[in-house]
Amino acid sequence: MKRIVTALALLLSLSLAPAAFGANGMKLGSVDIQKVLLLSEPGKSAKEQLALKANKYESEKNTREEELKKLKAELEKQSVLLSESARSSKEKDYQQKLKEYQRFLKDAQDDLQAKNDELTSRLVDEIVKVIQEYGKKNDYTFIFVKNEGMIYIDDKADMTDEVLKLYNASKKK
Repeated sequence: MKRIVTALALLLSLSLAPAAFGANGMKLGSVDIQKVLLLSEPGKSAKEQLALKANKYESEKNTREEELKKLKAELEKQSVLLSESARSSKEKDYQQKLKEYQRFLKDAQDDLQAKNDELTSRLVDEIVKVIQEYGKKNDYTFIFVKNEGMIYIDDKADMTDEVLKLYNASKKK
């Protein structure tokens, strides 16, 4: 009995759906937000900011690596000549610098990830607002985020290029 009622409810809802959406039907669209992020002026600017920060960290990393290599070479050369306490002191110094280097690498990676997340989140919020305004202005029923989970979408429904233009224009104001 439950199955019959469920089947009837489903059939009724399917038969009424066209009437509910009017004679014109639904207006659907999709946007590739990743593409907008990569190709928009604000997206390119954010990418440059991250690259500058990454380059600074890379330079610091190289300096610290050279320092560690020198300490290691000194330790190996002098290990035979040094007394037990002096060698132990140099090894301790090397281990301390190595820990600092590893901590630096982790902190740099965490900082870059946090900055990337912050910039991406801000940009996505801005892009979503542009998409919502565009959808309202152009009477869209649904706008989907284009992703790998979508099996098929007609190219006519892709509004990524329009959103990209609008987003860039909104940032020039």
